[in-house]
Amino acid sequence: MPIPVLRSVHVHPVKAMRALAPEEAEVQPWGLAGDRRWTAVDATNEVVTQRRHPRMALATAEPLPNGGVSLSAPGHPTLVVEVPHPSTTITVKVFDKPVEAVPAGPAAAAWLSAYLESDVQLVHMDAPEHRRPVDPRYSLPGETVNFADGYPLLVTTTASLDALNSLIAQGDHAAEGPLPMSRFRPNLVIGGTAPWAEDGWTRIAVGEVSFRVARSSGRCVVTTTDQLTAERGKEPLRTLARHRKDDGRLVFGQNLIPEHTGTVRVGDAVKILD
Repeated sequence: MPIPVLRSVHVHPVKAMRALAPEEAEVQPWGLAGDRRWTAVDATNEVVTQRRHPRMALATAEPLPNGGVSLSAPGHPTLVVEVPHPSTTITVKVFDKPVEAVPAGPAAAAWLSAYLESDVQLVHMDAPEHRRPVDPRYSLPGETVNFADGYPLLVTTTASLDALNSLIAQGDHAAEGPLPMSRFRPNLVIGGTAPWAEDGWTRIAVGEVSFRVARSSGRCVVTTTDQLTAERGKEPLRTLARHRKDDGRLVFGQNLIPEHTGTVRVGDAVKILD
């Protein structure tokens, strides 16, 4: 019987931009260190993602030692953005949920606006007190999240992706498959499980860190976006709608909440606790 192991770790320094794949990452109460601490917002201070601007998939934010990021994108010069001074915050909205963030300044706003051809600016989530509360229906009091959609981490499994790709191959848009895991923008990818095994998990341990499984991850149009070209298709939403519905949502993967801090490393054993 295969032993579940952590196959890969993924960090997104700027929400909706290209994922990085370090060999290890520190788990903080609100997510992986350096994950989604920056985001773009529009003129109304609403968070901007690939839902509206699929070309964000082609932009890269490389983390710097001091917490800043180096931004790059096709056809645009590289821009180093330092962590802004937290003297002034603005209220931004993540799915209409307010949270305080610090504007990164005019140079970052100009770079991002030019790339997306839209009036946007870059903001940073600085202090722990500025984290957002996790949905109280699926969390404990005081649990928070960064700029991720709703939960600190997302886990997926290679076996479930293989199963989904098999279903896509049988459908009307088989030519779009097989899809890579990057479509689902997870933080942790686990190998060595049965397909859809994660549906039955309530607690897991990855190396030295344990997590509660909050709920399945509802998927949106971002999953139809090729992360290498920014082009959109029909899959996997067409197949998920036929085979993977939960409470009216199309689902793939599970949302996690850390039970404590620590470090996760590629190759870590994964234990199913409950």
